[in-house]
Amino acid sequence: MNIVVLCGGLYPERDVSISSGRQIASALMQNGHRVLLMDLFFGYPEPYTNIAEAFDNDFSRVVGSLQEKAPDLSEIKAQRAGEDTGEIGPNVFALCKAADMVFMALHGENGENGRLQAAFDLAGIRYTGSGYLGSALAMHKGISRTLAENAGISVPRGFVVKQGETPPNPSFPVVVKPCSGGSSVATTIVDTEDEYRAALDAVFTLGGDEALVEQFIPGREFSVGVLGDTVLPVIEICPKEGFYDYETKYQKGFAEEVCPAEIPTEIAENMQDWAQKAHKTLHLEVYSRADFMLREDGAIFYLESNTLPGMTPLSLLPQEAAAIGLDFGALCEKIMERSMEKYR
Repeated sequence: MNIVVLCGGLYPERDVSISSGRQIASALMQNGHRVLLMDLFFGYPEPYTNIAEAFDNDFSRVVGSLQEKAPDLSEIKAQRAGEDTGEIGPNVFALCKAADMVFMALHGENGENGRLQAAFDLAGIRYTGSGYLGSALAMHKGISRTLAENAGISVPRGFVVKQGETPPNPSFPVVVKPCSGGSSVATTIVDTEDEYRAALDAVFTLGGDEALVEQFIPGREFSVGVLGDTVLPVIEICPKEGFYDYETKYQKGFAEEVCPAEIPTEIAENMQDWAQKAHKTLHLEVYSRADFMLREDGAIFYLESNTLPGMTPLSLLPQEAAAIGLDFGALCEKIMERSMEKYR
């Protein structure tokens, strides 16, 4: 098949997305597909006489690597020639429409919030993962936690703060994060009023107009992948220090993962049941990954579901798939197969 692997974009998770995209594109090529790795923001500006030519490339046009910090988006934006200020680069829709499938390797904002998925639906473009509705519901942490709680899934106490409003006074410590962000960008654990205000400012400076403030749950962090009707083994994330922030997630040696997690069977099954229930409650399709905290007293708290989980060398979903004998290439193929079923 001719496949576009869509990555990058003008979002804080840009570098993570490019790393995911490179891994996916390489695996799909090894599986025998013709693959175009394309940056959503920069698109495909080179001239071509036959659209099939675009699927013979060496990935060199997609530039980016995982750094300790999220990229400076103003610098990225300045690199695109011309006066077009939109977030979608040249020829993106034409090449995606020409492909048999678009493998969504995007992370964050318009890559995951359903807007691009809706546009693709209108254009008749096939893509991997959840549709626009599930993407939108899962991306907004305020909405997704409410739906999960209504479905009987325990969540930390919390509330949403809108930019310009007077924020409520929480009981510290709390976690402050963007309401519609990913990769733990601008996520902060705060213990004081000054830290609280600074954390909210950091979220709003990032460009979001809503922040989620949640009770800090001390304990162990876990994740559970859902792939079609299969719930993957529970994986535990063990940061060497601090918490599972952007730096810890994507820099080798900053965290250790244990899969299957060394926890009682009853707790593991509870997490798996909730991961699947969240997947269905949020109208997700094909695959997702749910994150949990386990408190010392055995209480489990659902944090969120990721509709386009990371596929970098250090990402959790590939490790969970490997635990049931599904290597990275087979995982990518399975996602493709499950996604194609949506269009039959």
